Amino acid sequence: MSARDDENDGQATEREVIQGEIDSTTEETSAPKPGKRGGAHRAPEDEEPAPAAETATTGLGAELAAVRGELEERTRDLQRLMAEFANYRKRVDRDRGAAAEQTTGAVLTALLPVLDDIDRAREHGDLVGPFASVAEQLTAATGKLGLVVFGEKGDPFDPNRHEAVAHQTSADVTEPTCVEVMRRGYTLGERLLRPAMVAVADPE
Repeated sequence: MSARDDENDGQATEREVIQGEIDSTTEETSAPKPGKRGGAHRAPEDEEPAPAAETATTGLGAELAAVRGELEERTRDLQRLMAEFANYRKRVDRDRGAAAEQTTGAVLTALLPVLDDIDRAREHGDLVGPFASVAEQLTAATGKLGLVVFGEKGDPFDPNRHEAVAHQTSADVTEPTCVEVMRRGYTLGERLLRPAMVAVADPE
């Protein structure tokens, strides 16, 4: 082999080395760098797990809706129980008050003949001395219990409160009027214990 051939072989080898370095540099430049966007292909592990997240969110929303529905139902049950208890308390208080008034009315009704005797003694002037003091105390006690007396001469006649035992006509009245009271009447609150016994005068 001549010296020219050796020189040509050396130049060819040198060109091959340079070309190899250029090719290597080009491959490194064109290859996508790890951790950066813009690569030709994305690794499967870089994809977002959207379907799994949406499924979890949907399940949580359904569970929350179920809890809210149960809470609203329990709240309605509690409100209904509270309303029923309030009505029960009102009914018990009303029944207790009615029972107490009925008992008081029974006791006062038993005392009405005694009060009638006191009224007659007062009309005849016999209400004197210690008997007068006892009579006043009894009248005050029955008044505190709610006993109200009615029936006076000159009151308009009320068939719901008066019992007419005599009738007459008079030019002195313009409407049916109580002209004489034989026995006074009594009420306890809105309850009529006894009507007044009266004589009634009608207009002529």
